[in-house]
Amino acid sequence: MTSVRAAAVVIPAFDEEALLPAALAAVARACRHPALSSTRLLTVVAVDSCTDDTESVAQEAGAVVVSLRVRNPGRARAAGVALALRTLAMDPAAVWIASTDADSEVPASWLAYQLSCAAQGWDGVVGTVRPQGWPPALDEVIHDHIRAYRAAGNDHGARDFGAEGIHPHVHGANLGVRADAYLRCGGYPPLESGEDRALVSALESSGSRLLRTAGCPVLTSARLTARARGGFGDDLARLVTRGSAE
Repeated sequence: MTSVRAAAVVIPAFDEEALLPAALAAVARACRHPALSSTRLLTVVAVDSCTDDTESVAQEAGAVVVSLRVRNPGRARAAGVALALRTLAMDPAAVWIASTDADSEVPASWLAYQLSCAAQGWDGVVGTVRPQGWPPALDEVIHDHIRAYRAAGNDHGARDFGAEGIHPHVHGANLGVRADAYLRCGGYPPLESGEDRALVSALESSGSRLLRTAGCPVLTSARLTARARGGFGDDLARLVTRGSAE
């Protein structure tokens, strides 16, 4: 098995000038982890159809930027990965692609954790998220969501999925894959929503070894005005609407 010698963090962004600085600061902190001192690192922001200063924010933070006007998260993520692979110009088997979102904050050990999984022979890591930043009026709804989210692990062989339990969730905010496995399965499809779940399904179908783990969750915005249709924000919005109707 070829060892991972480089890692790229890919972030799609649509009008994210407000939250992107925190996301990039968290990624930068994760890249400073001592376990990554000999790893070549790159951060790519795929700026898609932005009307604000998202691109300037990304550039000022030192990220490599690819600009699109397609309003399509699947194509944006794929463009970000393609640019990362061209920039690194290395054997894909030695490159790890980590995915997060512009409204999310990864923990300091996030990238090191994913690369430690790669060293154990995993082709991909499918992680979990935790909401943050909701108004007090949504406390009950959010806490109900958290309980249901964690309990979902019970149906997949885990006990409230705990620190290392398997789980059924897929989030673009917390994914990682070895680049050769990514290319072998066809990469991100050009979907307006669900591109992360489609990628994981393709990886599974192609025989990649995927680790579903809650070991290193990512904080993600609990905003109800989602940037991507069918994502985490839409899930929360549906819960709030349902709670209001009851």
